[in-house]
Formats: sequence, C-alpha cells, structure tokens
Amino acid sequence: MDRSLLRSKFRGSMLGTGVGDALGRPVEGCAPRLVEEPPEFDGRYTDDTEMTIGVAESLVEVGGFDGEHMIKTFMRNYDPKRGYGPGPPAVFRLIELGERWDTASMILFGGRGSFGNGAAMRAAPVGLLYFDEPEELRRVAERSSLLTHAHPLGVEGAVIQAYAVALAVKTNPSSFDPRDFLEELESFSREEVYREALRDAARLLNEKADKKKVISRLGNGVEAFRSVPTAVYCFAANAESFEKAVLYAVSLGGDADTIGAMAGAISGAYHGEDKIPVEWVKRLEKAEYIALLADKLLELKLKEK
Repeated sequence: MDRSLLRSKFRGSMLGTGVGDALGRPVEGCAPRLVEEPPEFDGRYTDDTEMTIGVAESLVEVGGFDGEHMIKTFMRNYDPKRGYGPGPPAVFRLIELGERWDTASMILFGGRGSFGNGAAMRAAPVGLLYFDEPEELRRVAERSSLLTHAHPLGVEGAVIQAYAVALAVKTNPSSFDPRDFLEELESFSREEVYREALRDAARLLNEKADKKKVISRLGNGVEAFRSVPTAVYCFAANAESFEKAVLYAVSLGGDADTIGAMAGAISGAYHGEDKIPVEWVKRLEKAEYIALLADKLLELKLKEK
C-alpha cells in the first residue's frame, strides 16, 4: 500500500473518530425514536476523542507503548467538561493518592475492573500503528485498556475495536465483503461473548434487520460488549458511505457518541480522509491537530519498517 493511501486512511480513522463522536454528543442517552433526524453538527467532541488524542500522543512521543506515560498523558489532558464516565477520573484520583499506575484500575467495581467501552472508544491509534502486526496489536490494546478498564470484557472490547480499524486499513473497498470482515473479527476474538455478538451481527446483516432488532440483539449501551459489536455492525451494514455509517450509528441512540466514534474510526480507516464530508472536518475541534497526530503515527509506523 502506498504512502499516500495509508496517510489518507490514518487521517480518516483519527478524524472519523472525532466526527462520529461530535455527531453523537448531542443525542447521547436519547431513545432511537428521538434520533431519526441527523443531529446538528457543531464539531464539539467528548472524552472519546480526548482520550484517543491521548493514546496517539503517547504512542508518538514514546515511539510505542509505555503505560505510565500513557496514563499520565490522559491525566494531563483530562477535562471534566468532556463528559467522562466514572472510571477514568476514579483511576486518576487513585494515582494522585499514591496508588500504582498499573494497578489502580483493578480496584474499581469491587476489584473486578470496568467492562465499559472507555478503552475501546480510544483504540483507533493502536489499530493504526499495528495494523499489520496482529499479535502486537493485541498486546498493546490489552495493556492500554488495563490502564482504566481491567475487566476481561472491557479489555477484549479494546482489542476488537483496534483490530476492526486494522482490518479496515488493509481492506480494499473494491473487494470488501462485510461477512468476511465480521468473520475475521470473530476468529480473532478470545471471548465467547464477542464471538457470539459478531455472529449475531452477521445474521442481522443477512436479515437486513431494522434498528429496533439491532439494538435489541447487539445493544447501544456503555458496556463494551453491548457497543463494540454494534459499532462494527454500523460500519459493515453501511460500508458504501462514511456518512451513512456514522449517521446510522448515532441514530441508534443510547451511548451515541461512543458508538459513533468507534464506527467513525473504522469507516474512516476504510474510506480514507477524502470521503468524510468536508464541512464536518472543517467544524471539528482541533481537526488539524488530529490529522497531524495521524501523520505522526504513520511516520512512526514507516520508521519501524
């Protein structure tokens, strides 16, 4: 794959995260029936994009994964107004009180850790940097998840989302088969909950299911296993258009910003920067900086070759 195409795909995934997030932000928590019309796009993103930026910054600054550096980057960037869930701020407070950075997240939820989608929503940079190294992708996705989301289902959500981005980078739209895409993700997963959800996504695709059935069977909640397969489905069912994929994702309501961000990351990696509507990119906060981070991730990737 030539450099210009990779650059477009890396930029598309990073910008797609921000665009999907910003589209979903105004309708987060809404019922699907209230989200039939596309929300007005003001370009303001949430914690999904802020933490994605943090992952990319840390990978670029260190030249790869360093857990302590990444969690401190999250803490440095933390803006409570971005709508964080309870997990990451709790981890940040524990670290400030002296807890080790590599064990703080394991204390949450009675020692079970979080299975929310907060690690998955920020996984796009991992999928980009390691798009052709599946085992390294898994290792880094798992370790980056453990910084805030230690439950196995939260960890696996980050792995599946990162791998979906990686597959989208490698995929040529002229030969894309959504069922093959879902099958490859299923075979990569080590958790039966995700394997079954991805099989269900393929069945829904075959049925041309309506939104009510998609939500009933895949979910639209904050749990990683009830949103990552949903975001993957949103892309697979609407692969012909970036715009269709993200608008469909946020129309499902529920955790619309995160499902939109994850679908946008996958679809952007598939289509590339040029297929994201220009007006959305123009309005997106820090769009130039997000694109620059994508370029730096690509530089780091090519330097490793």
